[in-house]
Amino acid sequence: MTNAAELKARRENAVAKGVSTRGIYAVRAQNSELWDADGKRFIDFAAGIAVNNAGHRHPRLIEAVTKQLEAFTHTCFHVAPYESYIRLAERLNAATPGDFAKKTMLVTTGAEAVENAVKMARAFTGRSGVIAFSGAFHGRTLLGMALCGKVAPYKKAFGAMPPEVFHIAFPNGYHGVTPEMSLAQLDQLFKSSIDPDRVAAIIIEPVQGEGGFNIADFDFLKKLRQVADDHGILLIADEVQSGIARTGKMFAFEHAGVAADLVTMAKGLAGGFPLSAVTGRAEVVDAAPVGGIGGTYAGNPLAVAAANAMLDIIEDEGLCARATEIGARITARLKSIAAQQGMEPIGDVRGLGAMIAFELVKNRETRDPDPALTQAIVAEAEARGLIILPCGTRANVIRLLPPLTTPGDQVDEALDLLEAAIEAAIMKTYG
Repeated sequence: MTNAAELKARRENAVAKGVSTRGIYAVRAQNSELWDADGKRFIDFAAGIAVNNAGHRHPRLIEAVTKQLEAFTHTCFHVAPYESYIRLAERLNAATPGDFAKKTMLVTTGAEAVENAVKMARAFTGRSGVIAFSGAFHGRTLLGMALCGKVAPYKKAFGAMPPEVFHIAFPNGYHGVTPEMSLAQLDQLFKSSIDPDRVAAIIIEPVQGEGGFNIADFDFLKKLRQVADDHGILLIADEVQSGIARTGKMFAFEHAGVAADLVTMAKGLAGGFPLSAVTGRAEVVDAAPVGGIGGTYAGNPLAVAAANAMLDIIEDEGLCARATEIGARITARLKSIAAQQGMEPIGDVRGLGAMIAFELVKNRETRDPDPALTQAIVAEAEARGLIILPCGTRANVIRLLPPLTTPGDQVDEALDLLEAAIEAAIMKTYG
């Protein structure tokens, strides 16, 4: 029995079945490479689901966390606060879009950031309604599930959701949903389901993560901002997956030139350490009563040290520009692959910066989803030593999230492995 097989058996006996896993049991990783329990090398184009934007074990992250480890590991910011938290808040206030006074709170997970953003919006507006989008993913907590626009596996079997959460269609040109159609649905929602005077916030991912890497039209985001302003509704940008240099800018909303009232972030913020944040208009963030937001581990000193180092790395190593460069390289190769004879199942290639995806279909005209082929490509890539991830409301999209520090030769190696995996999966699926 291999080490991985033994670990798989132990996991099945000890770990909750609902915690999904892959067959790669990591023992070591460095930058864009990972080695499993059997010594097999992988190129990691999942990056911990957009977490390791500076790669695994970046030396400056290790140095910063080690230095903090020698000082203290935990005091709880509510009990004995520390300068590094304040410094990170100051830096996030300056980094997020919007020429207005801002404040920040730190928590631990993306779902916590979303929940606290909604709490702030409700406290500030005195309203309770929240509008989200089809295909959205905002976390696995009860409110997070309610905000999600994807039933399986995030809502399935978990009962009633919190009230006053509404959904409209996310604009998706590939599937015929125009920005105008989404805005018309929003207008109809105001007429048929909830008075806009009862809506506290609209929450949107500028690039949907689990939903399939669907990119919000930039003009649509501007119009959504205007609708929110017209009705006194706050706009929340969920940048948990799209933020922290992933799309070629620090935050994806910057591409549209739009400033949200509140921004949620996590994943890439601390380069592998659990940390999230809500940054927004000072008066909105301050609307929550003293003691109403926070948490025992919120803003853990080790994670905060990593986040401050991560912001330095992004600036010093030009990771926003690097994301654009890597994204262009991958997108061009994917479009070249899709244009080849026999690659008709690749129905669409899309991306923003280094947040890239391709959608698998049974027919390019009807665009019927092909989830079986999607899973086959993921498995073939893994067998060849490349880690990639599926996503999409129809389970037919493959997303690529390379570390922004991936060397060019490894990008090309990964794309060679991916092309071979696609060819093999199509051959096995369609003969």
